[in-house]
Amino acid sequence: MTTIGVMGAAGRMGRTLIELASRDPTLSLTGAFERSDSPQLGIDAGVLASVGALGVEISADHAWCAGAFDVLIDFTTPAATLNHLTQCSAAGIRMVIGTTGIGAERVAIEAAARTLPIVYSPNMSVGVNLCFKLLEMAASALGDDFDVEVLEAHHRHKVDAPSGTALKMGEIVAASLGRSLNDCAVYGRQGQSGPRDTRTIGFSSVRAGEIVGDHTVLFAGPGERIEITHRAENRATFAAGALRAAKWLAEQPPGLYDMQDVLGLRSIITNSART
Repeated sequence: MTTIGVMGAAGRMGRTLIELASRDPTLSLTGAFERSDSPQLGIDAGVLASVGALGVEISADHAWCAGAFDVLIDFTTPAATLNHLTQCSAAGIRMVIGTTGIGAERVAIEAAARTLPIVYSPNMSVGVNLCFKLLEMAASALGDDFDVEVLEAHHRHKVDAPSGTALKMGEIVAASLGRSLNDCAVYGRQGQSGPRDTRTIGFSSVRAGEIVGDHTVLFAGPGERIEITHRAENRATFAAGALRAAKWLAEQPPGLYDMQDVLGLRSIITNSART
């Protein structure tokens, strides 16, 4: 039995995690946390997730009980995640981090992983991570003769662009082609952008309505076009992946892992583009 705590428990992802965990006999929810100003504090997490009382009340994120669970699952914000990471490091609690928009915070995650098992992935979906593998294969086979564009669409509330998943896709393609994404990425085009540099990887983002998450990588070459697409229909796919990661992580030594590790899809090329 793996015991878990859920940070951001009152949010859409938090409620989905609680709902799915309540149905898994190999998991036990023993902690659910929110900001100290959340109006949901004190409410039973199961009631909030519409699965019935679980006997676990929503608590403030700064007052959570060290050692009450094996793994903390965090889908919050970069600043909040960094704070939770410090607490988990001190308490020796493993972390599954699905927070998007991670930038400079990556350094702290890497440092903590020297003594703490951590799964960090911008997208916990099993299907997306299979797409990562397919992208590696496609880029390696197609080479430099094909232009590459990464197209992504999300709901109106998403605050970062491109998405972490889109960036990860770009990193995998770039590594497979022997390039650095930092050197070849182009984020949007406007005005007289000039002819396309064949070694660039373009990114385009859409924010609209309630789109859960669409990602397409387009390979366009002489006389043909290949598209690898993933569309998320609901958040359950991300929550299910995170719970799978939590169960896997409970048996791992310290280190920084991602869903490629969880699913056994790691290879030399994806290792060079490791989240």
